[in-house]
Amino acid sequence: MTATLSIVIPAYNEGRTIHLILDKVRQAPLPEGIRREVIITNDCSTDDTEAAILKYRDAHTGFPLTYLKHEVNQGKGAALHTGIRHATGDFVIIQDADLEYDPDEYPILLKPILDGVADVVYGSRFMGGRPHRILFFCHSIGNKFLTFLSNAFTNLNLTDMETCYKLFRREIIQALPLREKRFGFEPEVTARIARIPRIRIYEVGISYYGRSYADGKKIGWKDGFRAIYCILKYNLFAR
Repeated sequence: MTATLSIVIPAYNEGRTIHLILDKVRQAPLPEGIRREVIITNDCSTDDTEAAILKYRDAHTGFPLTYLKHEVNQGKGAALHTGIRHATGDFVIIQDADLEYDPDEYPILLKPILDGVADVVYGSRFMGGRPHRILFFCHSIGNKFLTFLSNAFTNLNLTDMETCYKLFRREIIQALPLREKRFGFEPEVTARIARIPRIRIYEVGISYYGRSYADGKKIGWKDGFRAIYCILKYNLFAR
């Protein structure tokens, strides 16, 4: 089979390290017959993110990289909406611009879809025996609570709703009327996916090289409260 994987990357103030994740994405192994296209949305960064991306694109002319830009900062979810709209591949995966998730694991995520048993695949940081950086107890408890709350409404048994690595058949993700412009993307997309009749959702274990706030991590406690609001909103009131 011949198919294309669209890799959607939201970026905000990642100028210092954006070339490192692009190297990993460019060099990541893919199953036989799978091509890649990379779509970066720069969410109005205030550092040299744009210059770093354009320099990288010019230095790797054979690399299928599409660069998009927001003129006003809108949030991670909005950057994902823009990238997803421009995806042309058979499958769409979300890739953070930081170095927390390993593109070498694309084949692990693709396998259930390529085997014909899945329509959506989540990469769980909390299952399997892959490396997982030890960081904050409160973040771990928060993630597990949000996943539990989401599961209670969606009737799914996910172990990691908040994971970055979500892989979709393109026609599924592009058909969703997504609204959340910040980190509420995760509970919203999960709620909307869960309501699709006969949808087949799988989870696979992935590694996690988490960042500290000193490394540039951006999500905060306010985003946790927003996630709770989104779980309630998109499961109870946005049908």
